[in-house]
Amino acid sequence: DKDGDGLVSWKEYNLQMYDRVIDFDENTVLEDQEEESFRQLHLKEKKRFEKANRDDVPDLNVDEFIAFEHPEEVEYMTDFVIQEALEEHDKDGDGFVNLEEFLGDYRRDPTAREDPEWILVEKDRFVNDYDKDKDGKLSPQELLFWIVPNNQGIAQEEAVHLIEEMDLNDDKKLSEAEILKNQDLFLNSEATDYGRQLHDERFYHEEL
Repeated sequence: DKDGDGLVSWKEYNLQMYDRVIDFDENTVLEDQEEESFRQLHLKEKKRFEKANRDDVPDLNVDEFIAFEHPEEVEYMTDFVIQEALEEHDKDGDGFVNLEEFLGDYRRDPTAREDPEWILVEKDRFVNDYDKDKDGKLSPQELLFWIVPNNQGIAQEEAVHLIEEMDLNDDKKLSEAEILKNQDLFLNSEATDYGRQLHDERFYHEEL
């Protein structure tokens, strides 16, 4: 926000990110492969910038800029996130992502007796975590399980871990004294974003 008006324009974003204003033609493919890759990336950024804008003002306010930077975390950007994922992974254009498309450019070594470990892990995730209806492909809604993973389970596990380690009187709660006695463990926990949330007013609440 170079002019201090509380908004970020597309020009300001370009100057901050690239030190210049970039304006690629959507219909002109560049011969240089590296430049063409950058053109595609920049056009996607511009499209996301425009999608994040929810009012008649062409520049983005704070909430809109957050949506631009983290579209997967904002509800009104969900359709955009899904469409962007389909454009990247749905190679046959059927509106779904099958296992081969999910694995990307991986090609099994014909001399190998089995797939590498990471491929086995990814296949397991595809089948057991993402493909909810077991039809062998990910629908637009199922894509969200892959693109926007739900961290609630991880957070709950971390919270349980903290209580198990720090709850000295077994009342299933953490008192101020218990936290202070184990402050290193508390501050090094993902539950507090390694202590950063304790200094961020956006996360202030009575129990912190």
